[in-house]
Amino acid sequence: MAKERIKRRITIDGQTRWVTATNENDYIANALKAMNLTQTQTLTAKHPFKPYAQTWFEVFSKPNVSETTGITYERQMKLYIFPVLGDMYIEDITANDVQMVFNAMDANGSPKKKATKDKTKMVLNMILQHAVEEGIINKNPLQSSAVRVKGLPSEPTKPYSVEQMQHIAAHIADVKNPKDRAFISLLALHPMRLEEVLGLRWCDVDLDNDLIHINNTVIHPSRNQGLFREMTKTDQSRRTISMIPQIKKYLQMGDAENFVVGGKIMQSYQNVQDMCERIRKDIGFDEAITPRRFRTTVLTDIYDQTKDIKQTQAAAGHTTAAMTLKHYVKGREHNSDTATPIANTYGLM
Repeated sequence: MAKERIKRRITIDGQTRWVTATNENDYIANALKAMNLTQTQTLTAKHPFKPYAQTWFEVFSKPNVSETTGITYERQMKLYIFPVLGDMYIEDITANDVQMVFNAMDANGSPKKKATKDKTKMVLNMILQHAVEEGIINKNPLQSSAVRVKGLPSEPTKPYSVEQMQHIAAHIADVKNPKDRAFISLLALHPMRLEEVLGLRWCDVDLDNDLIHINNTVIHPSRNQGLFREMTKTDQSRRTISMIPQIKKYLQMGDAENFVVGGKIMQSYQNVQDMCERIRKDIGFDEAITPRRFRTTVLTDIYDQTKDIKQTQAAAGHTTAAMTLKHYVKGREHNSDTATPIANTYGLM
């Protein structure tokens, strides 16, 4: 007895068609042909965004950027990109979806700064552009003219006043904890980054010649425990600076590999916060002790006193003098008169 043929009705683009075959395998092949497909032309699997982005980061990004930059990239993905696009397929992401990433950053009544959004935009753009280069998508939706990235302007770091710095310098001896005294004398009076102060070991300090060799850093990528690195932010940041001799009495010499601030113990983010608050109380300071303000303050006053931007740049460990001038040299109120020196020079006074 002959086997009964398969005959089924399917609807393709609104049109009804009959597909027949002698067995199920033939039926599938004939159905695909009816949809203008062949047995080897199957629907292409889509790419889930989150695992694709994570693979891009691990393979192409993380091995080729600094540790700090890698931490920043990963943070942008985790905090801002994945919550919006993480469960989508790359092929389905539109300019609207991309815009929602930046809109969501301002949720809960806490708008983000433009600089933060620009970091997120940079990371997302690299991921989507990689997908374009691999032929997964034809166009990068982030490049749409409809996408707008706006945010609050970054507030420039305000230096402490000369009077405030004089108060700090005069009251370092009033700081009760020896570790705190070492910390504030190094941080407040030298053009070092916080991570450079925390990474300073006794083998980096030349007390005989009053020199500080900046070779290492301690960073806090997760705002928790410190991470010691035998490297600086940039190659230019690896430098030697002069140490103010008067602070040596606040430093208690330790073993070569010990940290100048903390001895054998690497300081955590919370340790730093606690030190700053103790110091503020001990010296009766009228504002918060904010580590990043000291570097701006000291560089401002180095330039104010020397008028030598190259010397100031070298002290800062910057690649260009333009960076030093733009971000760190603020100028002092009492030097705002530019007319008097010109009048003096030209014999008008």
